[in-house]
Amino acid sequence: MTADKNIGIIGLGYWGKNLLRNLYELKVLHTACDQSQEVLSERKKEFHEVKYTASYRDMLNDPEIKAIVISTPAVKHYDLVKEVLNAGKDVFVEKPLALTAKEGEELIGLASKKNCILMIGHILQYHPAVVKLKQMISSGEIGKIRYIYSNRLNIGKLRTEENILWSFAPHDISVILMLLGEEPIFVSAFGGDYLNIGVNDVTLTNLEFKNGVKGHVFVSWLHPYKEQKLVVVGSKGMVVFDDVSKEKLFLYPHTIEWKDGKIPIAQKADFKIINFDHGEPLKLELCHFIDCINSRCTPKTDGNEGLRVLKVLEAAEEALLSYKNNVSSQNIQNHKFFAHETAYVDNDVTIGEGTKIWHFSHILSNSKIGKDCVIGQNVSIGPNAIIGNKCKIQNNVSVYKGVTLEDEVFCGPSCVFTNVYTPRAFIERKNEFLPTLVKKGATIGANATIVCGANIGKYALVGAGAVVKKDVSDYALVVGVPAKQIGWVCSCGTTLKTVHKKVKCDYCGKLYRILSDRIEEI
Repeated sequence: MTADKNIGIIGLGYWGKNLLRNLYELKVLHTACDQSQEVLSERKKEFHEVKYTASYRDMLNDPEIKAIVISTPAVKHYDLVKEVLNAGKDVFVEKPLALTAKEGEELIGLASKKNCILMIGHILQYHPAVVKLKQMISSGEIGKIRYIYSNRLNIGKLRTEENILWSFAPHDISVILMLLGEEPIFVSAFGGDYLNIGVNDVTLTNLEFKNGVKGHVFVSWLHPYKEQKLVVVGSKGMVVFDDVSKEKLFLYPHTIEWKDGKIPIAQKADFKIINFDHGEPLKLELCHFIDCINSRCTPKTDGNEGLRVLKVLEAAEEALLSYKNNVSSQNIQNHKFFAHETAYVDNDVTIGEGTKIWHFSHILSNSKIGKDCVIGQNVSIGPNAIIGNKCKIQNNVSVYKGVTLEDEVFCGPSCVFTNVYTPRAFIERKNEFLPTLVKKGATIGANATIVCGANIGKYALVGAGAVVKKDVSDYALVVGVPAKQIGWVCSCGTTLKTVHKKVKCDYCGKLYRILSDRIEEI
């Protein structure tokens, strides 16, 4: 392993600070990036010799940087990994690889096309205790594996943007698939959303494998104390990996004897502590990434390994949301679109692959919804409405006939579209519907109202509670009642803070030219 300073890192927050420290100690860190000036200031106090930037594009354009480590919220993983790979740089991304298997497959193909290393941060596979456990299983020390399960429980950082399944379970799913050497044929799950409706705080995922082994992954952030245990039950003994304890790995050589060939009797034995070579898992994981960069070898946790985990997560999430608290098996090979059991989809609608429709929503006839959309709770679409790809429509929104959303439009909670300018309950005016077009990438804030006939430009941002009565320009920022333009925004959503003829986004680094009545990307 060389000590060339040729690795950058994006994201220096909750987990990123640990990656920063290890990359610094390994003497491979070139530049560190975070969009928060507060976070950058904190990191500079401890690692003042490091080069810092608020724009990750600075690293993409730097020929000295050969690889980039990504430690951002999971929702940003796909876009960032794609940009880094397109820049021809190797990537280490924290779990999960992406939020859908389809996105994961795309990134794997791109990495292969660009001849780049793609590694996923499934840290437990590099934990010395887990490596030793794999050796014990492979050598037959605990016999044939019959059952495997994990508990990852805590009371700590609660999240509202991702549920406990995606936050906690990827590590244990990754380890179980690695220890057994195969993927599950069926996945079932149940859980509960006790703090935020629609965001599970507790889940139990059950796995069934072709070789007859069964297992489960129990995760919760509503637990009175921290517990991180993985238990492997074999025919000759049981092994416990307890990541909270000092010793970590324990062998319980219990056996089962059969009285008269019919009655099973447990023969208990004292446990013993298993010794193994120690080392910081994160540092070992990053050393492996550095070795792969230098040798051009495939990482232990490469894109394909990350994709296997994504498939299990997707299947578990579908089971969770389709059958509430009832366990329901899902074949993880068959995915098109998902509709919650309380949602109602009329006949003669078109819904793209990967789209998810949540509780109590109604898709009316002749509506068209693109791929990979997220339709929240209590949403009504149509009839004859058109929704593009990768749109996100939050709770309590109605998209009426005459409204068209292009790709990647965000509709905040309870925002409103109208379709008649002067409605009366006692006058039929369906022939007076005025069309509304919301162009690619635009955002409409919570409780905003879009009066029919007004078009929203691409990447425009309508502030929360605004009332839009006339067309909004591309990249415009509008607020108030009635809505008035107060500035411009980048395609990434960041407000452009200058009115000069040329302006650079502080967050993503894109350049724009501001003209008298419009803005265009350079």
